[in-house]
Amino acid sequence: MPSLSISGAYHVLTRRKPMEDTTESKLAKVLSAFDLTALGIGSTLGVGVYVLAGEVSKVYAGPAVVISFLIAAIASIFAGLCYAEFGARVPKAGSAYIYSYVTIGEFMAFIIGWNLILEYAIGGASVVKGLSTYLDKLFNYAMRDYLSKNFAMNIEGLGDYPDFFALIVTVLFALAIAVGAKESSRLNNVFTFLNLSVVLFVIIAGLFKVSLSNWSIPKSAVPEGYGNGGFSPYGLTGIIRGAAVCFYGFIGFDCIATAGEEAKNPKKSIPFAVVTSLAMIFLAYFGVSTVLTMMLPYYEQDEQAPLP
Repeated sequence: MPSLSISGAYHVLTRRKPMEDTTESKLAKVLSAFDLTALGIGSTLGVGVYVLAGEVSKVYAGPAVVISFLIAAIASIFAGLCYAEFGARVPKAGSAYIYSYVTIGEFMAFIIGWNLILEYAIGGASVVKGLSTYLDKLFNYAMRDYLSKNFAMNIEGLGDYPDFFALIVTVLFALAIAVGAKESSRLNNVFTFLNLSVVLFVIIAGLFKVSLSNWSIPKSAVPEGYGNGGFSPYGLTGIIRGAAVCFYGFIGFDCIATAGEEAKNPKKSIPFAVVTSLAMIFLAYFGVSTVLTMMLPYYEQDEQAPLP
């Protein structure tokens, strides 16, 4: 009897969703390959492009941050190809949750589903917090000073004050998404275009201020605690550690697969959108990190808001 119970429990935990159930959809198929590509870029190329390069170059890799981004991009491409294949075979909303449900079983899908919720919750919070910090710096930290004075919090594990701006931004974007796929896609396309325009402007403007000498700073000129100077002041270990941090900047492209159920031609548009968006994201990170580390010595980078 115990063996039957164990066998039954194993069967329940590993039962898989039939492929036939994944072919039916009540969602309108309105998203083109361009929409999916813009969605991938918009979801991935967030505040990280304005923050990561400064932090990784100063703390982990120095000017070799460009190599760290390359390593992270290669790892992301491999993961992206897996998403592309699954998205083409199982064009259903749910991303890794539905893929694991179809191939592995219900229990693993349950775990992966909750991990995805945790990922999006933490990722969304970090993005809006970074946006809030950047805008606050433009106004000489007026928001931080006011909130920390009037709404100070002394709770361990939480911020020093509630970030109302980040909350408002989150609610506004949640409402925009709730309106519908096509409408939210149009809004995303606009913001993605603006984001890429700003990144391109920073890269082009920075080219007039670059100096190759910042990639070969002698050890004698480097302050204590910032490595040995040169292109890779922290060595190979620093490059690998930096790549692990840079990989965070490529998280988000999986939303392309999540929206696969609303794609017009998912078998072609999902693989195209995944690969294209990751390639464009890498070029953006590579360009920003190259210009940034050539404009300023790596040890002078601002970790919270590195772009001038």
